[in-house]
Amino acid sequence: MQGLKDKTVLVTGGASGIGRATVERFVAEGARVALFDRNLDAIDKIVAEIPQIAAAIPVDVSDDVAVAEAFRTLDATFPRLDVLINNAGVSVRHEGFRSITPAQWRTVLDTNLNGVFYVASEAVRRMDEGVIVNMSSINALAAFPHYADYNASKAGILALSRTMALELAPAIRVLALAPGAVLTPMQEAEYTEEMFREVNANIPLGRHADPSEIAAFLAFLASDDARFMTGQHYIVDGGETARAAL
Repeated sequence: MQGLKDKTVLVTGGASGIGRATVERFVAEGARVALFDRNLDAIDKIVAEIPQIAAAIPVDVSDDVAVAEAFRTLDATFPRLDVLINNAGVSVRHEGFRSITPAQWRTVLDTNLNGVFYVASEAVRRMDEGVIVNMSSINALAAFPHYADYNASKAGILALSRTMALELAPAIRVLALAPGAVLTPMQEAEYTEEMFREVNANIPLGRHADPSEIAAFLAFLASDDARFMTGQHYIVDGGETARAAL
């Protein structure tokens, strides 16, 4: 990709799943990469395996005070920030809407939507120019049962991203990525083998995405090759939503 070498990049939720694949891709592109994650064991593992990582900071993005402190720590490594991949998120499969408790609702919204805001708010203060990609989902575009809180959080990210794009242009480009089914540890923890087969049967390409395929598109969006792209969301779902008018 054009223009990623030596850029400073922050990936939230960067120690596993899509986040880890994204860290690997940006390192391969020659970027200087830092990550935020709340999983200490996963942080230790990725730092041991990818020594080029510039900084790996433990933080729960749902805590605005902790996010601010994490950025102050990051300032010692990166005097400026060029790219933010706002990826951290959680998902909980519920029996149905009636079963969701207020505490469960807050947990998902606090991480997936509030966390995106907290991190982006700190990041833009450190960007003269740059790119922010907020991680949404096809769940923002179509109703998926059992995930009302997750769906709502990801839909909120689309609206937030569009508004940020308008207000931060032309210096900062803001985009949202809406993946479909991706084979991550979070997905594997939720699904039975039967559920995997059912999901794959609804995807024209017949399978979940590999995290590296999502990371490749994130690298493109952050690169100079995408320099005329802002204020939009992009679907990477193996054709799953092609049957619906979205």
